[in-house]
Amino acid sequence: MSPRLALLALAAAVLAGPAHGQPLRLTPKDAGPPRGTSPLAAEIWPFPAPDPGSWWDDKRPQPSEAADPLGGRRVRKGERLVEPDNGVDAATYRLWGLMPLQWQLLRGEEMVLEVWVRPANSVRQSVARVIVRGSGDAFVQGRAGLACCEAGIGRRVGFDARLPAGTAARFLALRSLPLWGAPRDVRVEEAGAADTLCLQGTAYDLTLATPGRAVTLRRACDPAEVGEAAEVLEAVLGAALGHDPRFDVIVPGGAGFGSARKAYRELIAGGGRLKPNPEARRAPPGSEPKPEPEDASPTPPAAGSPAPGPPAPGPPVPHDAGGSRSGGPSDR
Repeated sequence: MSPRLALLALAAAVLAGPAHGQPLRLTPKDAGPPRGTSPLAAEIWPFPAPDPGSWWDDKRPQPSEAADPLGGRRVRKGERLVEPDNGVDAATYRLWGLMPLQWQLLRGEEMVLEVWVRPANSVRQSVARVIVRGSGDAFVQGRAGLACCEAGIGRRVGFDARLPAGTAARFLALRSLPLWGAPRDVRVEEAGAADTLCLQGTAYDLTLATPGRAVTLRRACDPAEVGEAAEVLEAVLGAALGHDPRFDVIVPGGAGFGSARKAYRELIAGGGRLKPNPEARRAPPGSEPKPEPEDASPTPPAAGSPAPGPPAPGPPVPHDAGGSRSGGPSDR
């Protein structure tokens, strides 16, 4: 075969190859946006940047029904919003990506159950909220994140979901528990025993909101305290588990509070009780402490001046119950 015929046969084979497989793809030498492209344009490259005016004017996707089950309502004559005294203001709710509880308009048999979980030795917090609507539908919302050290909730995760049909009855039954008539903040009192000092643990702030009314309780650290609210905690946290593994992993024990429930029953059977905590702080349970200024560095005395003597003792500082009634790390 002549060299010319061989070259023609090779060219025909190369051109015929892609017909029996995938088309040839050529890889650019320099893939990606050109050098000098701004970060905003590089993020959407190779598509053109949107018109800046459209950012404010174009319609945005509406949140799902589970994200705001009570949304779109107008206050009627004689109605009023709930006024929860749980220390969580509207701005804090929005940081967590939740519709503020004080903006929820409840009617008829509707209710909201909310549980904040605040470990005393960690800044990792979580909140679970169950909403029962008048239609009989029930929804759960969960958020978790690091509530410290920055102007936001670090590593925040969350979900909004509709609960299975028939779930609402379980939560509606929780409204009649004697728990909601108990003192807001309590301390364990055992027969013949001194008050216990709790050094670490987890604080649970529970809020029940019904039309025109909201009740907040705090149960922290001691298993007997937590055991009094075990039925509510198991229901709310149990509904929140299983929707996002990143949320589930911060509840290693699951939604079981059997040991705490047992501790509470043993306390009552042994003649003990949960008495109002005389050292409960005046601020609402969820209120964030204000930053305190750092101590000023001592100024060295001038040469030839006598050294200052020891400072005079200050007034006694009252014991601060803090998040776990322990005086230990803050429960933020």
